[in-house]
Amino acid sequence: MYAVIATGGKQYKVSEGDVIRIETLAAAENDEITFDKVLLVADGDNVNIGAPYIDGGKVSATVNAHGRGKKIEIIKFKRRKHYRKQMGHRQNFTEVKITGISV
Repeated sequence: MYAVIATGGKQYKVSEGDVIRIETLAAAENDEITFDKVLLVADGDNVNIGAPYIDGGKVSATVNAHGRGKKIEIIKFKRRKHYRKQMGHRQNFTEVKITGISV
């Protein structure tokens, strides 16, 4: 059984027991959270597709940790023009473990 949820402007395919990194949520560690924006739930041949969301569909999860991702280096360079710009970025994330899927 798996589901497709929407959070943080992105969509994630999740199943029970998965650990995923999503955009930062305002929840403390070990808190229970639920995702109401469920786009699809599939259990074998039974597939429920929402328009746009499934009524009564919920995915529950537990917050494992908060952190920051790996550094992404951004470099802009123009040859023979004495132009070089270098920046870095680290995106914040929340790591959650999916505990249940219900329709």
